[in-house]
Amino acid sequence: MRSRILGVLTATAAAAALLTFASPASAEKTDKSVPAKADKTAAAFIVSESQFNQMFPNRNPFYTYSGLTASLSAYPGFTQTGSDTVRKQEAAAFLANVSHETGGLVHIVEQNTANYPHYCDKTQPYGCPAGNDKYYGRGPIQLSWNFNYKAAGDALGIDLLHNPDLVQNDAAVAWKTGLWYWNTQNGPGTMTPHNAMVNGAGFGETIRSINGSLECNGGNPGQVQSRIDKYKQFSQVLGVDPGGNLSC
Repeated sequence: MRSRILGVLTATAAAAALLTFASPASAEKTDKSVPAKADKTAAAFIVSESQFNQMFPNRNPFYTYSGLTASLSAYPGFTQTGSDTVRKQEAAAFLANVSHETGGLVHIVEQNTANYPHYCDKTQPYGCPAGNDKYYGRGPIQLSWNFNYKAAGDALGIDLLHNPDLVQNDAAVAWKTGLWYWNTQNGPGTMTPHNAMVNGAGFGETIRSINGSLECNGGNPGQVQSRIDKYKQFSQVLGVDPGGNLSC
């Protein structure tokens, strides 16, 4: 299994965690919160449902295509910036990293329950109102730590600090947390993954922004190559050249 680092949001919040993942006992969910306009959003998404299913043939039913498309309105620049090539490259890059983090959209929550109490930064003034052990990794980017739940929730208009379970119970919320990180957080890198793709920095910089402290600069070349291979595979599904600067 692999280690990964989530976004750094405060001076006291730099952290790395060894995560192993497993699906919760009941992962089959329905998207009751998906609005009627989701069909229109899906039609505009650069990845079709059949392509999504091709990318994730063994995905957990929790990670629905409709949940993903329902979340897109939170960050309208995602896969809607630049040329058709850039849009497809960004979609492939996001989904490749998500695939790597979740074992092909199979895993929803962090398996190592012994880690759960470690994700409460008690120095934060708002504390951990849902419980000290409630801020473990969840969702496509494995959102962790109370300060990340608060920041993501504040950005999305959802009270995730008090209701962190929404990330594992509502597919649209889960996808939104992944898009929040992708579009707004530099992590260990120098730019957001979104900016890395739309500004031509290349797929390698998305790896750096997600887990660069542990994987880049020779830290874990096997994990880097795994992400690159998945990106190339998904680029092929979308019929787009992956471009350069793939590694970090």
